[in-house]
Amino acid sequence: MLTKINHIGIAVQSLDVALPFYRDSLGMPFHGIEEVAEQKVRVAMLGIGESKIELLEPTNPESPIAKFLEKNGSGIHHIAYEVDDIEAAIARMKAQGARMIDEQPRSGAHGTRIAFVHPKSSNGVLTELCCCSH
Repeated sequence: MLTKINHIGIAVQSLDVALPFYRDSLGMPFHGIEEVAEQKVRVAMLGIGESKIELLEPTNPESPIAKFLEKNGSGIHHIAYEVDDIEAAIARMKAQGARMIDEQPRSGAHGTRIAFVHPKSSNGVLTELCCCSH
């Protein structure tokens, strides 16, 4: 079902402030910034091996990222695992008794289809299933 860790999502107050650390200090290849209006975030993607770091900046106070930052401050928000078939992965998770935030896939950054598993089903870690379009 899982093929690799696609990315680690990190909630930040400001991409302008956070990006230089990852891009310049750590030397990660920068893959650009995209706004995901549906999720009320701006996303900066950086490469690390076969995986990515996804910096998430809220664009609206009602964004789930804004609420996360208010409660927890900046830090790791989620881990995304790549899957070949998002619908099959959701069905398998549900069959195993997992509580899904997304019962159906939705659009994510960079043309992906995503679904989140509720942290109560994954030992407190917000888990994203991610299927890349090719």
